[in-house]
Amino acid sequence: MRKNRPVLVSMDIPALELSNTSIQSYPSQQWKNKFVGSASFSKEIGCNFGCISLSENLDAFKGFNPTTTQLLKHPLAMVALVPREAALFAAGAIAGAAAKSVTAPLDRIKLLMQTHGLRAGQEAAKKGIGFIEAFALIGKEEGIKGYWKGNLPQVIRIIPYSAVQLFAYETYKKLFQGKDGELSVIGRLAAGACAGMTSTFVTYPLDVLRLRLAVDPGYKTMSEVALNMLKEEGFASFYNGLGPSLIGIAPYIAVNFCVFDLVKKALPEKYQKRTEATLATGLISATIATLLCYPLDTVRRQMQMKGTPYMTIFDAFPGIVARDGIVGLYRGFVPNALKTLPNSSIRLTTFDTVKRLLARSEEEFQKIMEENRRQKAE
Repeated sequence: MRKNRPVLVSMDIPALELSNTSIQSYPSQQWKNKFVGSASFSKEIGCNFGCISLSENLDAFKGFNPTTTQLLKHPLAMVALVPREAALFAAGAIAGAAAKSVTAPLDRIKLLMQTHGLRAGQEAAKKGIGFIEAFALIGKEEGIKGYWKGNLPQVIRIIPYSAVQLFAYETYKKLFQGKDGELSVIGRLAAGACAGMTSTFVTYPLDVLRLRLAVDPGYKTMSEVALNMLKEEGFASFYNGLGPSLIGIAPYIAVNFCVFDLVKKALPEKYQKRTEATLATGLISATIATLLCYPLDTVRRQMQMKGTPYMTIFDAFPGIVARDGIVGLYRGFVPNALKTLPNSSIRLTTFDTVKRLLARSEEEFQKIMEENRRQKAE
């Protein structure tokens, strides 16, 4: 299609209320059946409706772009020069890295509580290990730095994980949309589940390395863990526990995303864009998803351990229950739940702030272009 060529577009407008006096004599449903969508519509009511959209030559606007001096005077407008997708990706990556770093001590404690039984042996496993005991143990054996042991691979992992998950979720949402363009509850659940499994599969080896580094005091670096795993256990060890991970993450992301969307849509419009409402909604959705899916996370962690006796989910579930009882499936739940609040708050607040910043930068950029346009017109 050539530039500046007119494009004629027609479409149904279901909510359009006709006000022509020649139709008012018809009962509501009668005139809708008789006229709407009918070829004789314009003839019988004497009213034609059309809409013409002209595609403009966007090259003509290049002359109105802000100058370097203007951008230095209005630095916020510079942000608009960054592609929106890239800016949102960077915001998600930064938010995820910050949230993981702040909550790393709680995550380390949770991992020790989850895997204590398998590491300590059958007799010690029956006693378990509590939150305070795990906190004190890390400080005594490894010092302050021990609380952040294994955080670097987790931060490295969260950047591609967030990118893949967000991109996959947007892609799957389009695939699961209905013919009317709307996304049903089932569609949201399916899109979230597929996005969670896709991102987990891509970044799973980093998650295994992070676990080994966090719970085994004999390892100092991620490269040391990786080389030792390749030498002693083979490449397949990087995907130990992938099955329960996929099964666990699918319902978690599905429930998390779906509840978040539905709760936020149910809020009054004036609250939907407020930061505190977003934080509360994220906390509610994450808490519900965590409560439902935590046992699968415990199974996954124990299957990832070196020398694990569990080969399948069906071995792990009864094995953990026989040794620790039902409580064993929720070991480490408290620090994980405590981690949810700051983690969700930091991620959502950062992401929401950057989105508002992007909107303001685009407005600032448009104002400068409009000003340049008026000056040239004069």
